[in-house]
Amino acid sequence: MHTKDLLTREEIDRFSSKSNWGAIRVISFTWVSIALIFLMAAVWTNPFTIALAIVLLGGRQLGLAVIMHDAGHRALFQSWKMNKFAAQWFGAAFVFNDAKAYRIHHAKHHRLGGSEEDPDLYKYVNYALARKDFYKKIRRDLTGVTAYRAIKGNVKKHGFRIVRNWTIAQGILFAALFATGNGFLYLLWLAAYASSHQFILRIRLAAEHGSVENLMDSDPRKHTRTTIPKIWERPFFAPNYVNYHLEHHVLASVPCYKLKSFHRLLDDKGYFEQAEVCTSYWQVLKKLVLPPGVEKEKIIVPTH
Repeated sequence: MHTKDLLTREEIDRFSSKSNWGAIRVISFTWVSIALIFLMAAVWTNPFTIALAIVLLGGRQLGLAVIMHDAGHRALFQSWKMNKFAAQWFGAAFVFNDAKAYRIHHAKHHRLGGSEEDPDLYKYVNYALARKDFYKKIRRDLTGVTAYRAIKGNVKKHGFRIVRNWTIAQGILFAALFATGNGFLYLLWLAAYASSHQFILRIRLAAEHGSVENLMDSDPRKHTRTTIPKIWERPFFAPNYVNYHLEHHVLASVPCYKLKSFHRLLDDKGYFEQAEVCTSYWQVLKKLVLPPGVEKEKIIVPTH
């Protein structure tokens, strides 16, 4: 179903309109929650709070990636300049990414999704995975291998510019912690990026497009999934409404802070009757792993 057949012009305009205050709320909530996690680790420094901080920060880092994503779509602030600034300096550079490179790459994903030309296809085409293969990926995520490969790949592609931006952003974060007498806590940020963040990122991405009905169908209902998280899953896998992914593919101009209400509109129109909406990330996880003894032929897709 084409967007013009699903939504009226008034609905498109209403849900695509941006609110600077909405954008500020999203960014502020993400960064304040990061500050509170560091505060917890600083005030009650013990093995439990350190481990908890690493896990929680991994989810907050996904929140920063969502800021990069939405601002890259020009879907946070009213101004393109503000979106461009927010994508890089409130998101991308703090999670070892680059807003401009991501924006260009991600635009292709939206344009070519549901086809063999999707540049992200290699990330989820082989789900569901055999249990041993899935565990192997998770081990790489939790032991820093995935993070190392991501950083190495970005540096190789983008060189000095991306390293300069990372140095500035990471320096700001370290300086802020150091100024409070807690510079050592910066290690938690690196540990989270190298472990919990990579695991969370994998599950979030696989939930969006992995093990769906038909990755080669141009209808988003066939190649994209929305997940309604349990309340405890939300801080980790669904910050800033990123779980409403089918809605995002229907109309990418909708700001994240309007996706929940946009979901209700589409539901009222019966749009999800032919779509997959999971009621938890645990439900999705069970779809990503094949039952014991079941094999699936691996598909080789070139990376872009």
